[in-house]
Amino acid sequence: MALKIRLARLGAKKKPFYRIVVADSAAKRDGRFLDVVGIYDPNQNPAKVQIKKELLEDWAAKGAKPTDTVRSLLKKQSA
Repeated sequence: MALKIRLARLGAKKKPFYRIVVADSAAKRDGRFLDVVGIYDPNQNPAKVQIKKELLEDWAAKGAKPTDTVRSLLKKQSA
């Protein structure tokens, strides 16, 4: 089972809100996930990114790899 750290979309039409989740790579975008490690709200100015670092590090140690989008969000938050 390959694990990915990716975005799951929530929110109304034209007002997206995302959870940063750990999921099996075969699961659907908004389907089953294992854990919520953060949120991303692009509607706020500036966009709000909130990450639970200890959970993220724990899942990364277990082999979960972030998608390109999540990796860029993590870079922006750490910078």
